[in-house]
Amino acid sequence: QVQVVESGGGLVQPGGSLRLSCAASGFGLDFYTIGWFRQAPGKEREGVSCISVGDGRTFSADSVKGQFTISRGNAKNTVYLQMNDLKPEDTAVYFCATGFNWYGSSSWYVERLYDYWGQGTQVTVSS
Repeated sequence: QVQVVESGGGLVQPGGSLRLSCAASGFGLDFYTIGWFRQAPGKEREGVSCISVGDGRTFSADSVKGQFTISRGNAKNTVYLQMNDLKPEDTAVYFCATGFNWYGSSSWYVERLYDYWGQGTQVTVSS
């Protein structure tokens, strides 16, 4: 059974920071890609960033470059999303997802390429 669990969401003031965590596990499964997506109220889900579990290569959406940083944890299949200088428009449910392949720059944000998804963690940026 595969489990993908996000944590670290919450309420933060504009300009603040949060670090989201994602832990993926499954009977000896080797995930190649772990990605972060988000869905803001009334909007479609969008890709935020992804990372290669093996070598740490990353892709990020233009909207978060320089603001969010994705990284691998020491534990296998653990990934973090460091979010700095948060803005009200970053308010969303953030989802973690795993894939069995490494996706290129033109497809890493395609949801159907990811096999397992977490339940999401709410991030609210408000004063």
